[in-house]
Amino acid sequence: MQATYRLFADEMTDAFLKGIKDSYRNREIEITVREVEDETEYLLKFESNRQHLIRGIEEIRSGAPLRIMPLERIERFEV
Repeated sequence: MQATYRLFADEMTDAFLKGIKDSYRNREIEITVREVEDETEYLLKFESNRQHLIRGIEEIRSGAPLRIMPLERIERFEV
């Protein structure tokens, strides 16, 4: 079993830890803690992404019709 919990550090209470203990009773577990990077900051790091996002915002603000992409086409972009 695998679970990902996303929360602020101050939300990690004794009750939260007890819940994890209860869920994985008598099993060895591994806990990794990492700081969550702001998704907007991450996307804006790269100039090509920044320009793409700015164009999209400008299109929406100008009232341009939204473009719809079929799911099959989106699936081709998977890495």
